[in-house]
Amino acid sequence: MTPFGRRMRELRAERGVTLTQMADGIGVSPAYLSALEHGKRGQPTFIMLQRIMAYFNVIWDEAEALRMLADISDPRVTVDTAGLSPEATELANLLAREIATLPTEAVAELLGRLKILSRWG
Repeated sequence: MTPFGRRMRELRAERGVTLTQMADGIGVSPAYLSALEHGKRGQPTFIMLQRIMAYFNVIWDEAEALRMLADISDPRVTVDTAGLSPEATELANLLAREIATLPTEAVAELLGRLKILSRWG
């Protein structure tokens, strides 16, 4: 599940909306929404994001937060370390190789540390 998919699921639960109801409301299939929630589809398009925000009637800060979640929710990431330090390349490769085996706590710790050092913090 992606961060965007998790938030979309939370919004549905908060409003008591089923996947099928939401899919009908925004003109897509329930299978597409399920795949979007579970990270089996890439990031939503700008138009799809607008439909989702309109469906849930989210505006201002909540809409911006949803847009930012969509921006960081691509389940298929490519990291280009060309021109960066050898340590950056090593970090990217180690993370790519090990992320599936890291315990949830370790992922949370690494994410927290990176957020402190980045613009997402």
